Amino acid sequence: MAVAVTGLAGRSCEACRKGAPPTTEAEIAEYGAQIPEWDIVDRGGIPALERVFPFGNFVAAMEFANRIAELAEEQGHHPALLTEWGRVTVTWWTHKIRDLHVNDFVMAAKTDRAYGEG
Repeated sequence: MAVAVTGLAGRSCEACRKGAPPTTEAEIAEYGAQIPEWDIVDRGGIPALERVFPFGNFVAAMEFANRIAELAEEQGHHPALLTEWGRVTVTWWTHKIRDLHVNDFVMAAKTDRAYGEG
């Protein structure tokens, strides 16, 4: 499974414009299999990828949140981050299309990689 995640994590976000097609059911199945710890959740009628990352304390959680913020800036794609004592919840969706795009799966894989490197 690590090889597949590395594949997604090695990709860059592509420019997404308003009206870009969201991921298809087949793409969701393919990409979702590569990031099995992520759930698709409904956030105000918008599908999003979400995962909770555990940490031993608040400082470690905050350091991870900051790494994801830097990654988001590098890629030009930004998540919702909820940092609490002992955990960070990361939620990815594509704001411009109010749906899931391949970029969200790429960033989820990059987030997994950052967590593994942490």
